[in-house]
Amino acid sequence: MEMIMIEKRVYDSMVAKLETLAGRVEALNAKQQKRLGRWLDNEEVCEMLCIAKRTLQAYREKRLIPYTQVGHKIYYKPQDVEALLKQSKK
Repeated sequence: MEMIMIEKRVYDSMVAKLETLAGRVEALNAKQQKRLGRWLDNEEVCEMLCIAKRTLQAYREKRLIPYTQVGHKIYYKPQDVEALLKQSKK
């Protein structure tokens, strides 16, 4: 195991800079979350609509519900799900 020794003031300075960086990251994350709002995943939407995952996939294929895909995960805006619910009640 390799050990590195540094002066206390250097260590304290590094810790302070890391805390500042962590604070900035948290602030940016909070700002981003506020701007984007809350998104729903497949499971949440299926529960809200009382449908199976395959049915939700068919809705996406028929373009009945807008969605956003990030990697392999799919997300939906709550207002889009509500609009689909209202539309299905007619």
